Amino acid sequence: MTRPTRPTKGRIRMPTSSAPTPTGGSAGGTGRHLGWTLTLLALAQLIYALDLNIVFVALPEIGDDLGFPGQTQQLVVSAYVVFAGGFLLVSGRAADLLGRRRTFVAALLVYALSSLAGVLAPDSGTIIAARAIQGIGGALLLPATLSLINTLFEEGPKRNRALAVWGGAGAGGLTIGALLTENFGWPAVFFVNVPLAGLAALFVIPRDPARGIRRRFDLPGVLAVTGGSTLLVAALVEGPELGWGSTWVTGAFIAAVLLLTFFAAIEARTADPLMPFRLFRNRSLTVGTSITFLYVATFGVLPYFLTVLMQSVHGYSALETGLAFLIPSAAIAVGTQLGERLATRIGNRGTLAIGFVTGAIGTAALALGFDDGAGYGLPVPGLVVSGIGQGIAWTAMWIAAATGTPADEQGVANGIASSTLNLGNAIGLAVFTAIADVGTEGKSGSALRAATADGEFLVVLPTAVGMVIGLLCTLGLRRPAAAALPAAAPIRGDEVESARR
Repeated sequence: MTRPTRPTKGRIRMPTSSAPTPTGGSAGGTGRHLGWTLTLLALAQLIYALDLNIVFVALPEIGDDLGFPGQTQQLVVSAYVVFAGGFLLVSGRAADLLGRRRTFVAALLVYALSSLAGVLAPDSGTIIAARAIQGIGGALLLPATLSLINTLFEEGPKRNRALAVWGGAGAGGLTIGALLTENFGWPAVFFVNVPLAGLAALFVIPRDPARGIRRRFDLPGVLAVTGGSTLLVAALVEGPELGWGSTWVTGAFIAAVLLLTFFAAIEARTADPLMPFRLFRNRSLTVGTSITFLYVATFGVLPYFLTVLMQSVHGYSALETGLAFLIPSAAIAVGTQLGERLATRIGNRGTLAIGFVTGAIGTAALALGFDDGAGYGLPVPGLVVSGIGQGIAWTAMWIAAATGTPADEQGVANGIASSTLNLGNAIGLAVFTAIADVGTEGKSGSALRAATADGEFLVVLPTAVGMVIGLLCTLGLRRPAAAALPAAAPIRGDEVESARR
């Protein structure tokens, strides 16, 4: 198998790499029916994770078959990231206003059609366009999926369990994609999405309720935030390649700031805003979005650097890389289930603290494996511990982002958290790849491999420090009320007197 080539400036960047009350609740339906619904939502998360990560290991084959160089191949990755980031907030609001099921099904259809275009792509331009449209599908899918979970399952243990199942489903995306690439070629990573749209015909997701008060999209706000978010993510993604001082990147940053400032002014004055600022009075949502940013800027960048270590330093094939991720994927899946149990027993604040502490310790140990002479066995203990911490924090941070938000605004709340997730990924990769690339210029062969490993060693340790900052952010969450946690039954006075006798 052809191994990926290292671009002359930086590396190919991979994103990482879920009864009605005022705060949401069950929309009705039998337990069996909701079980099938959760299965479909978990499958959607698997496909989302697959599309987000697998193109990186398939890029060399895509480039060879379609005949475009390493620098241009980067656009296959960045097109998805940029368009997904630009449409997340709008998509979250669409789930609230147009219906969560409608938005979910629309996302699946966009995924299916764009994936089919990717399978049939005759040239680089077509596959880049297909990835851009796929990014819009991803932006529609993530907030819709989360808002469905957060309204179909009542707040508390049931929702925690559902989020854990949903989160754990995405853990094996990279490994599955690598197996598809190795056995069926790179088109398989696109074609696998096509049958998913057919699952929507099963109608296992409850129909959207009839809309009451007619509400409208804040069109000026939609245009401003979509344009500003898209330009901001594009500048962050392309900055390492084009140079931070380049005219295009500087212009994109300036335009993004102006558009997002305009968006804030619009939202403060409109009667029906796209993103109601009053939502941030909910401390859980505010802290949850901050934690989401730090999570993906630390835990989220590790799969990229691990992939570079395995392929560019140790020379693993796509299949070998995918199989190497089996252990951390299993650890993350275990962590998501632990996160649900801990959140139910000790509360979300303590669960997030455990997740970030475990992740920081495991990531610090993982740094020992970032050496050009290290074998796969050396980083495994760190991979396991860090993966468990990552899974715990992943479940708990989505619980935090959904807690206390009204059911009819779960879409936009999850759109906010998802936008923060995407932005944290773009900023984290931009900062850490710049650090990792120091000392690699002008080198080749074994010298380049050694410099790459050394640069990534310097990156992994700061990600552990970032996890400690995430730990400090968890202090902003309220302590769980004593009544909300399991407690021992009180001892009556007559029982005390009996014991004395």
